Amino acid sequence: MASNTGGVKPMTITGRMVRERERLLGMTAEERAWRAQWLKDQELAPNEPRHVPEYWKERLNPIRRFYRAPLDLVEKALKPVVGTNWAFAVRFWTGKIALSAFAIYATAYYFKYNQNDWTRKGGWRVIHSRKAVFPGDEGYPNYPQRQSPADYAARGFKQSPI
Repeated sequence: MASNTGGVKPMTITGRMVRERERLLGMTAEERAWRAQWLKDQELAPNEPRHVPEYWKERLNPIRRFYRAPLDLVEKALKPVVGTNWAFAVRFWTGKIALSAFAIYATAYYFKYNQNDWTRKGGWRVIHSRKAVFPGDEGYPNYPQRQSPADYAARGFKQSPI
C-alpha cells in the first residue's frame, strides 16, 4: 500500500491550538504569538494563486489536453469578461451539460433503434404497461385477447409487415 507521506510519520503544523476548546483553556504568550503568526501565514499574497502554464502542460496528458481544448478556449475568452471564477464555472457546467445531453440522446437512440424483437437476440426488451381501466370506463376489463398459444411471447412477429 502506498503511503501519502512517503514513509514519514505525518505531523500537523497547526498544533493543539487548531481546536477552539484548547484555545479557550488558555494560551501562553508564546502560543498566542505563534497562533497569530500561523493565521497571518494562511493569507495569500495578492499575486496568488499563481498560474504556471508549464505545470498544467505536464499535468495533463496529450489526449486529455486535446479533448479539453474547445472548452479551454471558451474559458480563455470569457476570463476578461466575467472573471476567472465565473469563466471556470461556465466551462465546468458546459462540459457536464453537454455530456449529460449526449448520454440522454444516446440512450434514447439505443432504445428506439435496438429493441429486442423477433428479428434479433440482443437489445433491451421494452415492455409497456397497459393503460389502467376502471369499472365503468370504456374498454373495461382491459386485458389482451389471446386466441392461441402462438400469441404468447410473439415479440412482434404477428405485427411484422413481412
